[in-house]
Amino acid sequence: MADSPRTADAPAGRTPGTAEELLEQAKPYRNELLAHCYRMMGSVHDAEDLVQDTYLRAWRSGDRFEGRSSLRTWLYRIATNACLTAIEQRGRRPMPSGLGAPSDDPERPVTQAPEVPWLEPIPDAMFSGASAPSDPASVVVDRSSMRLALVAALQHLPARQRAVLLLRDVLKWRAAEVAELLDTTTASVNSALQRARAQLERVAPVEEELAEPTDPASRELLDRYAAAFERSDVTAIIDLFKEDAVWEMPPFEQWFRGREDIVRLIGAQCPIGRDEGLMLPASANGQPAFGLYNLREDGTYRPFHLQVLTLRDGQVAHVGAFFGDALFEKFGLPVVVGAEEAAARR
Repeated sequence: MADSPRTADAPAGRTPGTAEELLEQAKPYRNELLAHCYRMMGSVHDAEDLVQDTYLRAWRSGDRFEGRSSLRTWLYRIATNACLTAIEQRGRRPMPSGLGAPSDDPERPVTQAPEVPWLEPIPDAMFSGASAPSDPASVVVDRSSMRLALVAALQHLPARQRAVLLLRDVLKWRAAEVAELLDTTTASVNSALQRARAQLERVAPVEEELAEPTDPASRELLDRYAAAFERSDVTAIIDLFKEDAVWEMPPFEQWFRGREDIVRLIGAQCPIGRDEGLMLPASANGQPAFGLYNLREDGTYRPFHLQVLTLRDGQVAHVGAFFGDALFEKFGLPVVVGAEEAAARR
């Protein structure tokens, strides 16, 4: 997905000069470091903080950078170690489906679990360009490594196994380089990688769920999906979901499997009435997404939740519905939409 760290930038042995000059040369790596920290942490906010911390540490120690490894390798070393420390302090970020069995009563009121540090989606705009722009195939592969289901699966791995798998399988580092970063042996890295791959096979999404939904049929499906939610048309919604579809909605701890239960949940607990919804398109984790808005008494539309969709076989296989106005702002979606603007956007 990315070139070997030894070949991705200036060769080892060339020092960038002052700390300020080093930071200037390090700027092109910010997006890919953000992607790496997000895959490690499962939080866009944590990833932003850790990238900022990485550059601060690089600036503080820039005068001591001797160029024995590439600048890119050095930055990844700082970022990965910062992530490992943060994971020790904060723990993993699950989705509701990672904590227990699905709920069997869609009509029962759902309950929030604000104490859980839930997994967060990331806007595509924040990591676009993390791969070499001259290689379109590389960009597609990089987007697949950001998929919501894959990032959720990574949260099941111990922190060091997570780092090993990402460095070896996503960033294509050599085992010896990973061993040096983690201050361990090549044999230990290979063993950790084997265990991580085995665990990921048990919890990771199937390959077809990672396919890019760019074909006309998928676009038509998304248009129908948005229209159905805007109208709150339960009959139309049920036809769009796969029979074994999953719906989960942090910070609510309940999650649901099966389109019948999903439609019952929407019918019983969604406060948006007929023709009272507005769906604005977005893109998260390399997947289609929508900001769902609710019509209020003053005639404006306000955020309800952000949906990140997984499509498979011409239907919706998974929806992660994330609540919080701050998330809308992070995705560049308005927090208030007037009636005239809503009509123009439909």
